[in-house]
Amino acid sequence: MKKKSFKSLMSILLVLMMLTAMLTGCSSKKDESKDTKAESNSTSEEKVNITFMGWGSPTEVATFKTLIGKFETKYPNVKVDYISVPVADFNTKLQTMVASNKQPDVFYLQPENVMSWADSGNLYDMSEYVKNNELFDEENIWKKALDMYRYDGEIPGQGNIYGLPKDIGPFALAYNKDLFEEAGIPIPDPDVPWTWDEFVENAKKLTKGEGNEKQYGSATYSLESAVWSNGADWLDETKTKVTVDDPKFIEAMQWVADLTLVQGVTPNNEEEGSLGSFQRWLEGNIGMMGIGPWSQAQFWEECDFEWDLMPWPASPSTGKNAIWYGGMGYGVSPKSKNIEAACNLAAFLAFNQEAQTTNYQLGQAIPNLIDMTKDGYLKMTDKAPANKQEFVDIVEGYGRRATQTYTYNSEWFTEFNTNAKSVWLGEMTAEEYCKSMKDSMQKFLDDGIEKQKSAKQK
Repeated sequence: MKKKSFKSLMSILLVLMMLTAMLTGCSSKKDESKDTKAESNSTSEEKVNITFMGWGSPTEVATFKTLIGKFETKYPNVKVDYISVPVADFNTKLQTMVASNKQPDVFYLQPENVMSWADSGNLYDMSEYVKNNELFDEENIWKKALDMYRYDGEIPGQGNIYGLPKDIGPFALAYNKDLFEEAGIPIPDPDVPWTWDEFVENAKKLTKGEGNEKQYGSATYSLESAVWSNGADWLDETKTKVTVDDPKFIEAMQWVADLTLVQGVTPNNEEEGSLGSFQRWLEGNIGMMGIGPWSQAQFWEECDFEWDLMPWPASPSTGKNAIWYGGMGYGVSPKSKNIEAACNLAAFLAFNQEAQTTNYQLGQAIPNLIDMTKDGYLKMTDKAPANKQEFVDIVEGYGRRATQTYTYNSEWFTEFNTNAKSVWLGEMTAEEYCKSMKDSMQKFLDDGIEKQKSAKQK
């Protein structure tokens, strides 16, 4: 009995030893396979192709080709196909590509399109990438620049990040220093804005002559600056009600119109049509004009006079000034087969230090990087403007993003501008025009609100 039990025990032990050996072998093979796979992924040099689509002047296109070349050097396994199309055709071409399932991996993204594109599932949510990437520090990016691509599903400017800023464009007021000196106008204090009345007074001193050689005190004045500084806006705080019939809005619009109609210090529509203010400025026949950083390069090459920046004037009603800033971003397709490479390209173009240095040295933009702006761009003393700080003051302070970028559609804003020239020509008063346009603008705004609601239900 004991002998039989012993044999049975040995058989059981033998079976157990064989099972253990088999399991150990399987485990070893499984771990070995896992380690090999991990090593393969970490050292992978698999070639990937991504597409990038944008638009721009020949100078900007050349700049991007240079930047893309630098990106491909940094990421040798990535090949970028750069597609440049005319700005007028861009949105149509992009929508066609989306419809045919050929959306570019990376593409220019306008802030006013963030809501509709995110809701339709055509924008990759980059929030986690921004938090965990090793290419840039979110704290070193202008908050207003990044906020243009935030959207929480209801309100733009907050929530998840659906794009990275290509640039931020503060619209500053430039002045011709030579003309100011000739007219006996003191150099404007960069810390104390003129009032509207001071602007008109000095613009009159700068205005003289006739025809295409006529010198004007100012180019067409920014309506946004006048309206916002006067305490008004196109829409209410909820961005659901049109408010252009507000007396403060009407006052501001009429003041801008009267710079031509009454004061005669800005070109009228006919004069603007025959020779635009920008060309007049280049020829030295405009005293003051709104410009963005993107104009710097051309001014460096073509202006044979000294120029600088000054604060936009403040409304006498509020004592405050205001102006818009714009910008363009980089969106990433959620259908990209190479999301990481696409995000890296967007981040490289947006924040790479060498790329940003190239951008500001070529006069294309101020840097997206705060430290580079303050330690590099602001200390670039060999090129105008001397008061580069004004661009920064707009970004950090009195600049505002355009009202139409807060709504689901911009048709209501287009409607406002449809016949605004009737005010600039003096055919209607600002009050008559604004009151006549309110209802049709509201209808377009309501349509956009309904589209947003419908998008949420899909």
